Amino acid sequence: MKKQLVGKVVSDKMNKTIVVAVENTTHDRRFGKTISRTSKYKVHDENNECHEGDIVRIEETRPLSKEKSWKLVSIIKKNILTSEEEKASEGEGVPE
Repeated sequence: MKKQLVGKVVSDKMNKTIVVAVENTTHDRRFGKTISRTSKYKVHDENNECHEGDIVRIEETRPLSKEKSWKLVSIIKKNILTSEEEKASEGEGVPE
């Protein structure tokens, strides 16, 4: 079974690659305070279908490049603002 993580897309500027931030919460051993740590992963997005703000599920895979060893499994939630911007750039929903 390959490791799967859920995170938020923070960058989609590269071709077929997105950067996903995964937040992990742990307890501090000494003080017991909850600490949230964020790790960024470069993820292979074959169809360039993800945009900033999307919540995605990623899966571990063989190394695809020097820094990229994760692939996109599914998009859990699309960012509403991004989809509205795409429609505006295509000319849909723009008042004349």
